[in-house]
Amino acid sequence: MDKGVLNTIREKGLLLEKEIYDLISGFNNARVARDFLEQLEKVSGQKLLTRSVLNKNVGYVKQFVNQLPGEDKSVVEKVFVNLGLSLEVRREKEVIEEISLKNLEKHHYKIIYSDTAPDKKLEVRDFTKHFRARYQQLQRILMQRPELQRNLVSINKISSDRTNVGIIAIVTEKRITKNKNLIITFEDLTGEIKALVKFDREEIFQKAEELQLDDVVGIKASGNRDILFVYDIFYPDSFIYEKMRFESDINVAFISDTHCGSGRHLAKSFNRFLEWINGDSEVAKKIKYLFFVGDSVDGVGIFPGQEAELNLKTMEEQYGLVASYLKRIPKHITIFMCPGQHDATRVAEPQPIINKKYAPQLYEIENLVLVTNPTMVKLLEGEKEFKVLMYHGASMNALINEVKSLRMMKAYRCPAKAVEQMLKRRHLAPMYGVSPSIVYVPNAEHDPLVISEVPDVLCTGEVHHLDVGSYNRVLIITGSCWQAQTPFEEKVGHVPDPCKVPVLNLKTRELKVFDFRDDTEVDEIGTWRGNNGGRG
Repeated sequence: MDKGVLNTIREKGLLLEKEIYDLISGFNNARVARDFLEQLEKVSGQKLLTRSVLNKNVGYVKQFVNQLPGEDKSVVEKVFVNLGLSLEVRREKEVIEEISLKNLEKHHYKIIYSDTAPDKKLEVRDFTKHFRARYQQLQRILMQRPELQRNLVSINKISSDRTNVGIIAIVTEKRITKNKNLIITFEDLTGEIKALVKFDREEIFQKAEELQLDDVVGIKASGNRDILFVYDIFYPDSFIYEKMRFESDINVAFISDTHCGSGRHLAKSFNRFLEWINGDSEVAKKIKYLFFVGDSVDGVGIFPGQEAELNLKTMEEQYGLVASYLKRIPKHITIFMCPGQHDATRVAEPQPIINKKYAPQLYEIENLVLVTNPTMVKLLEGEKEFKVLMYHGASMNALINEVKSLRMMKAYRCPAKAVEQMLKRRHLAPMYGVSPSIVYVPNAEHDPLVISEVPDVLCTGEVHHLDVGSYNRVLIITGSCWQAQTPFEEKVGHVPDPCKVPVLNLKTRELKVFDFRDDTEVDEIGTWRGNNGGRG
């Protein structure tokens, strides 16, 4: 086996079953072998790589193989066949491949889809396994933090004598005492323990106040098995040490929340965007990728009384309008589109790709790649990878309502601050069931909403307000919208920021924002002026 591959195995602490060792040894390209191992570890969340791990992640395996150039692909396929390993995948994965993987050799990107389809009837114990898997994924990340590498123990190893300890645990309960101190119950795979944070220790108390149920964190404390006294808290956190730049002078654009079919869909404004992207602008000419981050349609039956607010009453009509727009995007631009809560798929996350039954026209667009919500897209240039994590952002509402600092700053006006909390916690929806929109399908093998690989860009939609931020060199983009202020938004005082398109240059990292608002249709704070019925 190649020395570089062996070094990767040692550095990452991987253990390979003989069949997997033989499989990797059969690859004639060391880089392909290293990529395969690294990605299989990330997708599976396992250090022990076995045939069973391969079978459980067969969708990733087939996707990986299909991305390889001709000669490498043939060699790797033969190795799988010789070892009797099947590359058959579930129905949903076959649909994904039919739509998007046909373009992988032509375009320079990799896609890491979320595993969205449970392969059996769900039971209560599946939720237990899901949270156990989440804990283990985040535990591995936290164990890499140098601050936690001394005195780190599991809860059942804490002695009866007072000592300094570090633990990695999940938050299961929080309460304020009559003295205004905070008592938190932490749990790991070996047991649980209570910890006290004193009110008069302002800095650590503020950190502890921000903790939410289901957060997995590292704790430094003193105490014994009866109670711990917390003096520091560490999140898994996200870091990029050097910003990725390409040599090619290409641009990437971001849109979301078109809400086609709504009576307040901004058709005139969106047509201005389409004219621009087909025009003579030097910025537009350099756009190679367009990320469409959910809620392409307004949907049907999403909320009570919605029908009265619709101009297009069926999903088929709404997606017909979406398709008519996307067909006008120049063919040299690859469009990645994930669903949101208004799209034709289940609400529970991770969300599958948009259903062909309601949107057959989308499946005919050659440069459109339908992806899950969330999805990691890796744009490639030689050895370089520019990673874009797409997530529509249903959890942003719960984060803004539940995290005190976000609530106090009224983070709907600066939603990039809510996305910072996702990056800090390394999870896209850390608080299960806090609001009706934060529901996800349990996965016993790994939690697909864990941010296992730190992206260069995390882009969202959902809140209808463009905001740009940076967190430890990760670029955050929360999408604008193409819908005027709705009656509900007006009622709750939410002011949208419509018709803006951020465009990022991958060579210079310069970000420009373009405003395509048509004054006859909507004003600068999203108030509806139009009368075109949202029909384009």
